[in-house]
Amino acid sequence: MSTRLGDWLDERFGWRNVWAAIFLRKIPHVNWLYTLGSATLFVTGLQIVTGILLTLYYVPTPDHAYDSVVYITTQVTAGWFIRGLHHWGASAMVILTALHLLRTFFSGAYKFPREVTWLSGVFLLLVVVGFGFTGYLLPWDQKAYWATTVGTRIVGVAPGIGDSILRIARGGEELSAVTLARFFGAHVWVLPAALLTLLGIHLYLIIRIGITAVPGRDE
Repeated sequence: MSTRLGDWLDERFGWRNVWAAIFLRKIPHVNWLYTLGSATLFVTGLQIVTGILLTLYYVPTPDHAYDSVVYITTQVTAGWFIRGLHHWGASAMVILTALHLLRTFFSGAYKFPREVTWLSGVFLLLVVVGFGFTGYLLPWDQKAYWATTVGTRIVGVAPGIGDSILRIARGGEELSAVTLARFFGAHVWVLPAALLTLLGIHLYLIIRIGITAVPGRDE
């Protein structure tokens, strides 16, 4: 029965070729440093799942944002655990992505024919940093408020376009309900769309081109 179902699905979707391309492809001899990419992908999935769960209770308004975070932490079943995973997972995601790029750079894996794979990884790091920056404001407590105030001021000193970026990010001169709404929108819509697009490109190129062997070892 399972074989017949598998044949039926394969005739329509070609899933066996996809399975072979992803899971049965030949890879070179590597060391544990080459697991950083997989670790980053795992944490990314964890962030997506915990983030979706948190949005079920979070209210992105100045009057209710902090109270909703407190409610998640103290009243929702396992809410403290889910929020903790999301909080520490954000830091882990930045660290793992940076380490993965450093490993790629020092092993020379950014060279032909993997330049686009490398560039997509660099853009992914920028997106991950964006997640951290926009997510930091969402609890809407004193630490989040003033850290975002300083962070946006730093962006605002960029020559020429700094003031415009500052106004777009804040939605005005100072942090307000508009700022919180924009950061929440970027955190749950804009950045996830960019992440999934870049991640799809990145994984496709890894499957299409493959990864490099450890320098000095034969594949």
